[in-house]
Amino acid sequence: MSGPTTTSIRPEEILRDAENLRRSLGPSFRDAVVEAIYADAERIARRTVRRAGERYDGFDQWLDRVLTSPITGLPIMGLGLALVFWVTIVGANYPSELIATVLFWVEAQASALFDMLGVPGWITGFLWHGVYRGLAWVVAVMLPPMAIFFPIFTLLEDLGFLPRFAFNMDRLFKKVGAHGKQALSMSMGFGCNAAGVVATRIIDSPRERLIAILTNNFVPCNGRFPTLIMLALVFFAAEFPPAYASFVAAGAVVAVVVVGIVTTLVVSALLSRTVLKGEASVFTLELPPYRRPNVMQVLYTSFIDRTIFVLRRAVLMAAPAGGVIWLLSNLHLGGQSLALWIADFLDPLGNAIGLDGVILLAYIIAIPANEIVVPTILMTYTNAGQMIEISGLDELRALLVGQQGWTLLTAANLMLFSLLHNPCSTTIWTIWSETRSKKWTAMGALMPLGIAFLVTFVVAQGVRLLGS
Repeated sequence: MSGPTTTSIRPEEILRDAENLRRSLGPSFRDAVVEAIYADAERIARRTVRRAGERYDGFDQWLDRVLTSPITGLPIMGLGLALVFWVTIVGANYPSELIATVLFWVEAQASALFDMLGVPGWITGFLWHGVYRGLAWVVAVMLPPMAIFFPIFTLLEDLGFLPRFAFNMDRLFKKVGAHGKQALSMSMGFGCNAAGVVATRIIDSPRERLIAILTNNFVPCNGRFPTLIMLALVFFAAEFPPAYASFVAAGAVVAVVVVGIVTTLVVSALLSRTVLKGEASVFTLELPPYRRPNVMQVLYTSFIDRTIFVLRRAVLMAAPAGGVIWLLSNLHLGGQSLALWIADFLDPLGNAIGLDGVILLAYIIAIPANEIVVPTILMTYTNAGQMIEISGLDELRALLVGQQGWTLLTAANLMLFSLLHNPCSTTIWTIWSETRSKKWTAMGALMPLGIAFLVTFVVAQGVRLLGS
């Protein structure tokens, strides 16, 4: 007597049916499941938990409704970001000047000592006016903004505001196939892109983490702020009374930041639909309660884990750059410095994108540290032989506009190029450390550069076509 027969189902058939069912569920199915689970948990808690002396719908819940609202959430976060930028810009000026004064005084005393001891001039120039001056400039420019920005960022993180920012941005990142936590790594990139790349570790999905790593460069770090602030003051704030100059400059910088955020979303969408194609993972964020910050933890995290960590890498990268700048400015061929020879060679490419050869040379030399872009440009224009700074806006405008012929197109395209160009060597090194992939490191370095050239070329040619 034979037993009942059973129909065998192959594993591939089960997987195929599961895939078909998954596609039929729609993109919001997982969100609906999570919402249903939390709704059931809330309903059970209401029935079984008694709260003594506590309002369930208190101030925290009201604040969450305001900060995470689709209508008010993003505008409030935008105003908060603008306030942080304004505080950083205004607050960093005086300590930067003080640090620069002290460090350059040390340079003057040391070089005088070398001269008194009879050390050859080229050794003194290379070591003190080249390597040391480059390091001093990076420290003077980077340290104060990071010492202001990172504590504010860490404080907002400790208070519980940054998770709300990620929650608001999740809607946008989900539409472009990225992860909502990318908003947090992007925010860290405002202080330093290398730190932003490290912060992508909070993203579990390897695909979405790669998207966050490759696009973090499109938010300007504090190394690019000196260029952006200089352009904002010379070409925009100069048209307004001095009392409003800092606000206008901050507004111009925020406008550049908005362009960077839009670029991040667009490039993330392209990556998620091409080389990093895949489905966005579910971002279920349980908003933490608002709490008093741990002051000691905030100080340690902001200064040791972030400021000192990033500054150390930048200093290591900037040391050879200062020496290269000095050599190019002081080695002459045919009565002209090597820096001017290279700038003349780059001029056609620079003119095509609305800039010039000197600007492109500065960005090549400044790959180790974006902080030295402006001093390198001024040094080459004035043929000074070492990095210099022009503090007066009128004097700076006379040099750039009156002598070198800069226009509003030059300023706008330099802002765009500063925003979009390749990351600094510290960030490239960090991308390699995080991915251990030559492919993704090369893409993280070259993709932004290609986008920068494309955007500035289109803008330059479009403006010239309309003006002709």
